[in-house]
Amino acid sequence: MSPNVERRPTAHVSQVYASPAADISARGISKHITLFGGSQASLRLNILVVGCGLGGLAAAFTLAKAGHHVTILESAPALGEVGAGIQVTPNLSRLLIRWGLGAALDRTGVQPDAIVFRRYCTGEKVGATQWRTMARDHGASYYHIHRADLHRLLFDLAADTDNVVLRLSATVTHLDPTGPDGRPSVTLSGGEVMHGDLIIGADGVKSMIREVVIGRKDSAEPTGDAAYRALVPCSELAKDPDLRPFIETPEMTAWMAPRRHLMAYCIRAKQEFNMVLLHPDDGSVESWTAEGSADKMRSEFADFEPRVQKLLSLVPSTLKWKLMDRAPLDTWIHPDGRVALLGDACHPMLPYRAQGAAMAVEDAAVLGNIFSRLSHPAQIAPMLRAYEDLRFARTAATQSSSRLNQKIFHLEDGAEQEARDAAMRSAMRDLDADADACEGNPNQWADQKKNMEQFGYDADAEVEKWWAERGEREVGALGASSKSLL
Repeated sequence: MSPNVERRPTAHVSQVYASPAADISARGISKHITLFGGSQASLRLNILVVGCGLGGLAAAFTLAKAGHHVTILESAPALGEVGAGIQVTPNLSRLLIRWGLGAALDRTGVQPDAIVFRRYCTGEKVGATQWRTMARDHGASYYHIHRADLHRLLFDLAADTDNVVLRLSATVTHLDPTGPDGRPSVTLSGGEVMHGDLIIGADGVKSMIREVVIGRKDSAEPTGDAAYRALVPCSELAKDPDLRPFIETPEMTAWMAPRRHLMAYCIRAKQEFNMVLLHPDDGSVESWTAEGSADKMRSEFADFEPRVQKLLSLVPSTLKWKLMDRAPLDTWIHPDGRVALLGDACHPMLPYRAQGAAMAVEDAAVLGNIFSRLSHPAQIAPMLRAYEDLRFARTAATQSSSRLNQKIFHLEDGAEQEARDAAMRSAMRDLDADADACEGNPNQWADQKKNMEQFGYDADAEVEKWWAERGEREVGALGASSKSLL
């Protein structure tokens, strides 16, 4: 490959993190990690990854481990703390553990004992699923951590990997999917043009790359919901005997109400308590960082049980986030075969199933694994199509599952809500007795078939299966040993 992508020294984490999220680091780990059975591409691409979120960092890491040169283009001038709590489900944690982050997850994360559903006005438990056996059942544990901690860990992996460069204040304003030499390029806000052999759009829900790939504007549809996000110190909960059990027995607790719900759990080794409060939207913006009114939040949840009132009284400030939905795209790949989408840029997830980060990192694992086998430029487009084929149905199904929970959690009081609660109670009784008894239960975490499909998924194993059954024959045959396109 001709090295037209500008090379700059990779910035150290202390230079680009405006405010470290926690005393947590994965520095030095990447150099000791071997992925894809040690396989690396014999044809090494210059790849531009647009976006330095969780998916972009994971893609940079896996593609670099596959042997490629990667430049991450990030519009922000610095990387800082974003979001609040995030759920690392087994389908995600197995990849992070494979990438050497198991000890860090154990150190900063909290492994919840269960998910518990409660009636909003009384606190009565109407549903629950034990999670203590997640590692046994699905081969990896379930963690609750701070989003900034996960971002920091993935940043460290990428920054320590050979052939990864990060460009900050690098806002992409134009994408040319096929230049005169057949290679795509991006133009930055300052006028600089950067060429690559492959461009990955990991630029999030407001993706500019997406509109070029699909050839049209792609407007999001309002869900009718918005979310307040808040963190409070667990030390404050520990002072109150009514709230202390939320720390002593770490569970993910969901209070379900008409058109609203509250999800809460511990993060950062039980140092912080994370709350996400879904409610009818009243003019919010689609942003992770827009500030909301804590007083208004309390008023909107004033009919919730006394423990919730105590929790909300501890919240000094909150972020407010408008929830927008997008239907599955027709394609993630530009017709010219050198630009592809990843993560929220192609399949944004509503938060009701806690799979947004997992789907983006799975994308990155699949993409890196496939491109570790590249040996000829004729394979690039077929490999991108294989990536889409392996991922599209799973991400679309997960989007649908998330939308379903919005309806389930927000039922108005009445017959349908009572039937939901009765079914959830039944699942608490029947789960251990009969694995099939909970199939289709409104508590989707009680549905063991659905759990196996969601949490038992192994992105690398899916690529290995594809390669053995079709890939080597259909795509591998296109290859010829080569180190350069020249």
